[in-house]
Amino acid sequence: MLLTTENLGKRYERRGVAVDALRAVDLEIEERAFVAVTGPSGSGKTTLLLTLAGLLKPTAGRIRFRDKQLEGFSDAQWASFRHANLGFVMQNFSLVPYLSARENVTLPLAIAGSKGAAQKKRATELLERVGLGDRASHLPRELSAGQQQRVAIARALANEPALVLADEPTGNLDPALATDVLDLLRSLNEESGTAILMVTHSPEAARAGTHRVHIEDGLVVDASLQPA
Repeated sequence: MLLTTENLGKRYERRGVAVDALRAVDLEIEERAFVAVTGPSGSGKTTLLLTLAGLLKPTAGRIRFRDKQLEGFSDAQWASFRHANLGFVMQNFSLVPYLSARENVTLPLAIAGSKGAAQKKRATELLERVGLGDRASHLPRELSAGQQQRVAIARALANEPALVLADEPTGNLDPALATDVLDLLRSLNEESGTAILMVTHSPEAARAGTHRVHIEDGLVVDASLQPA
């Protein structure tokens, strides 16, 4: 099993009132799975993703990634874990505006200490893989929204993560571009075996996954991970 949670909870205090964003979440995510996490706005989908990434600290429960128990990690341990195991694709692309497509993709490689020539080679290969080999020197503003998201996907794959966490990756795209991005994610999952956990409010996007989890009011309504 790639990732499991047991009785995972996240509580916020708002004006002295406790709000449970996640309540007793039990999940099992297999190696190579493409899991779509669905639910209404405010149901806890993004909180779940951020908690699994260590960007929010859980207030209850356990998180296990392969042979590592994560919930007690320090900030430094979480940062090291993310660099080694996780990739991120966000709704707003989160590209550095003054860096080229290639330079954006090399950022995780630079952080990991990869040499300059190796960074460039890896970034070029990934941009070709997502269909942007001829756009490597372009700035984000010179790319369409769909192309920017493809750059973000290439960047997420730079360090060969075991799991990509995608938060509404098609939320800022029109239907045609959204379909292209989902097809790309599906093909990368199938070809490379990289697991994907994708948060989405879109029923159409959710159908791209091989499995589905539905959350309402911080509770997992369906955690069976049956094929979607």
